[in-house]
Amino acid sequence: MNLKQTCHACYSMLFITLMVMTALSSCTKEQVKPQLEDGSSTVVTDLPGDVGSTINTGFKTFYFSFNTNARVDTSQKKTVAWDISFAREYNSYVGVNSGSNLASYGYGGPGKGAMVIINRPYDQVKEAPADAEFTNNSVTAVGWDSGSGSGWYFYDLKTHIAVPVKNRTFVLRTADGKYAKLELLSMYKGAPAVVTDLNWPSPYFTFRYYVQQDGSRNLSTKN
Repeated sequence: MNLKQTCHACYSMLFITLMVMTALSSCTKEQVKPQLEDGSSTVVTDLPGDVGSTINTGFKTFYFSFNTNARVDTSQKKTVAWDISFAREYNSYVGVNSGSNLASYGYGGPGKGAMVIINRPYDQVKEAPADAEFTNNSVTAVGWDSGSGSGWYFYDLKTHIAVPVKNRTFVLRTADGKYAKLELLSMYKGAPAVVTDLNWPSPYFTFRYYVQQDGSRNLSTKN
């Protein structure tokens, strides 16, 4: 084999190697890409918050119903029409509808909401805890985790970008007393895996949830 043939063979081998590596890379990306649809949960993508507001002008609280999978008018604040609220900075503080909890936006109404934090992947949370757990360890709302272990995102003070906490699931008692689980995934439009641009459109919320309609504590969503 002459030099020309040898170089040609080398280039051919290099091309094939690069193609194989690209294919393997593509497969790997597909394998690690989160699969939100599980046949049981409801997936919400790019739910718009108070888009266009700024920290200086403030963000208006809005309310969301698991039953209708839609926003609820603020006139229904003291009813069981909603299950979670989106409030404060960038609407990023997600709270429950509790009529007995002074810190809840549903205070004074009939809501039975409560929430506990489970540090396990969403698919692995298969049962709601006992009522005692909701009584003793519940939280009213979750937002920026500044080190307490009770938020749904980390906030980088240098980049001013919010990064969701991995493998953290929120188990709820809904406004009407059913059990549910919730995974909050992003506050940026399109739910990009990595956000590097401070001006990326937000708040647009992506999350998924599952409500056990039979009243039991069974929260299994994946066979």
